[in-house]
Amino acid sequence: MSEWDSMDLIWLVGVLVLVLSALSVRRLSIGFVLRSLITWALIIVLTVLAVAHRHELGALFAAASAKLGIDDQQVEGETVRIRMAPDGHFWARVTINGVERRMLIDSGATITAISDRTAAESNVTAGNGLPAMIETANGTVAARRGRIQKLAIGPLETEDLGVVVSESFGDLDVLGMNFLSRLHSWRVENNVLVLQPRAEAGDGTGDATTAPADAKPKRRMRRDET
Repeated sequence: MSEWDSMDLIWLVGVLVLVLSALSVRRLSIGFVLRSLITWALIIVLTVLAVAHRHELGALFAAASAKLGIDDQQVEGETVRIRMAPDGHFWARVTINGVERRMLIDSGATITAISDRTAAESNVTAGNGLPAMIETANGTVAARRGRIQKLAIGPLETEDLGVVVSESFGDLDVLGMNFLSRLHSWRVENNVLVLQPRAEAGDGTGDATTAPADAKPKRRMRRDET
């Protein structure tokens, strides 16, 4: 047991002693004391689980909101606006090689990261070369490097995006800075994330993609160096 684990155990025992002392002063029944302890234990366990799986819960809430018709992602021209979710994060509806996914937008992540399941379903091949060591909330994990052929958020589209894949990510997919850096700008206004594409070059060699006649044109962002 580590020093920190010992301190946590001592702190927990101290809290339980204080609670029991307070209850004994009031001369409450043993049954009431036990029910109170069980209730508080359940509250603590549920709180710990909610914090540990906050990203997965956020993704589930975002997916449920979409099914209920709550539009948290809007397109205005070529600008995409994403409203902050109740968990305090921004979740985007993304297509990876044509497969739709809910992804957490994280400016603190250097590179985009996807789960093994997402990689398999969207036909993203990873595993060539040395593994990447990724810092996560649960510590450092090894991940395989790969490339996403095409990724889009509404009209914002990019190609050949660097990505890391690992089973350690669980069901969480994260859109990192190597995507955001391809945009003209991104900012938060009144709890809304605003994503804007790069402008088209005027010399005929711009970044606009070719779109079908009946579809809205999309913006292709520049490729990164990864």
